[in-house]
Amino acid sequence: MSDSINIAVRFVLYMDLMLLFGLAVFGLYSLRGKERVSGAVLNFESLIFGTVVVGILLSLAAMLLLAKAMSGVSEFMELHRHIFEMVLTGTDVGLMWMIRIAALILAGIGLTLNKRFPTLSLWVVTLCGAVALATLAWTGHGAMDEGDRRYIHFASDIFHLLAAGGWLGALAAFALLLRTKILNGEQEVRILSRVLTGFESAGALIVVSLGITGVVNYLFVVGPTLDGVVFSTYGSLLCLKILLFAAMLVLATMNRFHLSPLLERSIQSGEYTGAVNALRRSMALEFSVAIIIVCLVAWLGTLSPEMDVGAVQS
Repeated sequence: MSDSINIAVRFVLYMDLMLLFGLAVFGLYSLRGKERVSGAVLNFESLIFGTVVVGILLSLAAMLLLAKAMSGVSEFMELHRHIFEMVLTGTDVGLMWMIRIAALILAGIGLTLNKRFPTLSLWVVTLCGAVALATLAWTGHGAMDEGDRRYIHFASDIFHLLAAGGWLGALAAFALLLRTKILNGEQEVRILSRVLTGFESAGALIVVSLGITGVVNYLFVVGPTLDGVVFSTYGSLLCLKILLFAAMLVLATMNRFHLSPLLERSIQSGEYTGAVNALRRSMALEFSVAIIIVCLVAWLGTLSPEMDVGAVQS
């Protein structure tokens, strides 16, 4: 039961912090000028404020679970002393936790600037969101390494998290833009078409970053081998994650080379309902696959590949 709770908290925390960073950075590279004001295209205030609050609450829950696991205390009411003495001041995870909380609070403060300084506000939220998301690397397999290897692994994990957050945030933004009550006129549809086309460069960078850092992380965690890995729990989950990632690439390619051009042509003819509906279905499917992948990431982070492989070989 405790493992299931830990995985669930990790999953929702990953989702939350990825959305915080991804939505804010989407506003910077896809929207222009006054479009970045909350409510003009996307309701940044409610979306980002929600992720900030949820991120703080989930971080508190994650800290309680970690302190409980490290101290062996059976009652949560007895954990307050262990959290401060054992975790916050005695571990790198505790330090990263405090940095995450500070980053989330600063992101919330930066959000208050959105009406007057929308671009500055999104920059503050993006940078703070990136810091908060990056702290999750210290709860992964990189924490098991030492020396230079440890920091290289952390760097790879961080770039992987940021790339994943950028993709998830973009999918969430597209899903919001594709809502029926949002697309109530040709101007909104034109904005949607423009940001879909504009995502081409960012999307390519995200895919390349995910591919490179994914390979690097595998080499750090497992090494240059496949022996025994495929038949382990860790290997099975990893294979499923790779297959789902490939499926996302197929959907993204279809969006880029078929559905986005179709929407552009449909706008010119004035009949864009069919193209929008096709995009809705494609984005819903891609976003669903992305959620499953994040769930697998949260689960994989709790497994030890070496122990898993050793159990299979024995």
